[in-house]
Amino acid sequence: MAHVISDACQACGACKDVCPTSAINEGDPIYTIDAAACVDCGACVGECPVNAIAPE
Repeated sequence: MAHVISDACQACGACKDVCPTSAINEGDPIYTIDAAACVDCGACVGECPVNAIAPE
């Protein structure tokens, strides 16, 4: 099960740098997580300052 980024995302990029599989990409207007690349490690969850990332 991959994580997802909600509309609360402020596109700050904090999550992208900690993703070990580079599954997080810049989107328009929010970041997105590639479900096929996400290994569900949760590293991104703790980095999000607005709690916009959660398990799918």
